[in-house]
Amino acid sequence: MTSTDWITDIALLLVVFRQLREGRLDVKSYVIPLGIVAFVAHSYLKTVPTAGNDLVLIGALVAVGAALGVAGGIYTRIRKSGTHLFIKAGAVSATLWVLGMGARMGFQLWVDHGGADDVARFSLAHQITTQDAWVAAFVLMALTEVVTRLGTIFLRGRMATREQRQPEADGRRTTVAAQRSV
Repeated sequence: MTSTDWITDIALLLVVFRQLREGRLDVKSYVIPLGIVAFVAHSYLKTVPTAGNDLVLIGALVAVGAALGVAGGIYTRIRKSGTHLFIKAGAVSATLWVLGMGARMGFQLWVDHGGADDVARFSLAHQITTQDAWVAAFVLMALTEVVTRLGTIFLRGRMATREQRQPEADGRRTTVAAQRSV
């Protein structure tokens, strides 16, 4: 692993640790993680191989990234105070984030320190044609995890801002959330 690999992997891990403390949901909450994964995608994603079972590998890891991202977004607490939204990553959200980012980092370390032959044998047995398929799969997994997590947080934030008072037929006022729970 190069120093750039270490820096980007650690930066992605630190994104969620920054959110362990409650903070305001603002543009930075979206731009920083998206900027990091955009840099990673630009730096590492040169091609998306489609031969053999390359797309199966890529699709499987993208699905894992999507599941981790959605779950991470669901387990991020969103609270409205006045006109502002605040978010705080809970233990489950942080664990899922570290699991996803750490798995990619661990795989890369394993391949660099003796696991390359095992990956080559697995790839041959499962018709994964090139190393680029593994790179694409893990980069797209990270990108998908970040985008789906942020998308889930965005949607939940929009729902929280819509929970405002609405009149009922009998003149009482209630919140949209209260109407849904009935």
